Amino acid sequence: MNLNDEERAMRNGDFGPAQQWAINHQIQVGAFFDAVDMVPVSQAHMMADPESVGEAGVAFIEDLARSGSQVVIPMITDPRGVDLAYYQPLGQTEDMASLERRFIATCEAIGIMMTNTCINYQTIMPPVRGDHLAYGDTGVVIYANSVCGARSNFEGGPSALAAGLTGRTPRYGLHLDSLRRATRRFQVTNQPKNLTDWGILGAVIGKKSGSYWEVPVVEGLESIPTSDEIKHFGAAMASYGSTPLFHLVGITPEAQNLADCGGDKCQAETITADDIAQLGGGFSGRGDKLDVVVFAAPQLSIVEMQQLAALCRGVTFKVPVIVCTAPQVIGDARRMGFTAQIVAAGGTILEGTCFYNQYAREIGEANGWVRLLSNSAKIVNILGGYGYKPALASMENCVASAIEGVIQ
Repeated sequence: MNLNDEERAMRNGDFGPAQQWAINHQIQVGAFFDAVDMVPVSQAHMMADPESVGEAGVAFIEDLARSGSQVVIPMITDPRGVDLAYYQPLGQTEDMASLERRFIATCEAIGIMMTNTCINYQTIMPPVRGDHLAYGDTGVVIYANSVCGARSNFEGGPSALAAGLTGRTPRYGLHLDSLRRATRRFQVTNQPKNLTDWGILGAVIGKKSGSYWEVPVVEGLESIPTSDEIKHFGAAMASYGSTPLFHLVGITPEAQNLADCGGDKCQAETITADDIAQLGGGFSGRGDKLDVVVFAAPQLSIVEMQQLAALCRGVTFKVPVIVCTAPQVIGDARRMGFTAQIVAAGGTILEGTCFYNQYAREIGEANGWVRLLSNSAKIVNILGGYGYKPALASMENCVASAIEGVIQ
């Protein structure tokens, strides 16, 4: 790789052992992907749950902190694995909480901001078009690339940390104009009506695309999605297809028309009603006894908190309802009375976590939860691998099911 003088100094250890490790890591990643050089990045976002990082990962970052290392660009974090104000009732252990506390302390020591959110584009520092980033969470990456027009690959935890320490990342993948061009073209005929519909549509397109290197362009949408709708759309697409970028004709910034993103050179494929029904039907559980309802993945925005609170007014849940939202959202949600309405119905609100990356398997085993219901296509795709039998429904149906204790 072509390194500038500053990068060569990092490699030589002139900036200390942490930057030396970081640049060497990036050189290896860049060599694997045939990157010619590095590109400066304006911010980094790292997966921050100890379940993923583990004891070895926490110890590694503690070593960096002891060396006096500091990140050199704004660096933020994905949801944590433990809400330290409410973990034992979920069946999480003190060992889990202790590892969380250590990880928080060491991240803060090197200058990482513990924002604990996967919806940073709705809450803090949304990127702008052309902005080069080093983001980790798949939902964060696909939203930043597609909706904001920024540029990031899926950065693994060590790579995101390395970018925070060096202020750059290898220039490959979606940092390159050539790899942001459409490779698949999809025509929508059935219009999505709610968050779950948008998630299912995204899941179908992701599954059909099936590769990180495929870039779908979508035409035929009759309405512009809201921030929450396109959030669920992208999160599901990334979950089902490892997709980091999509274009919506006339909506997203790099596809004001089909030719902008090269979609006119792709053969059109139609998303049929059967495609939608087949994917959604695979997670139906109508009539089954319900164990838990989860609203998460992505965390809920302030608008989603308002919508959920309105559905909770004057009702009582027969089964646990878990709601995960961002620290930047929960203060407003409390002030506006949304949290009080959800809690009064029997819901539990977790701050700064997301259900699937907070020891979901252990929580399920501790509580005897198997049949889980959510309005998130992303989370039902993930949780089948954690011992759950997940089902998918709209927010309204999820609340109705929680009231009855049976999937409606």
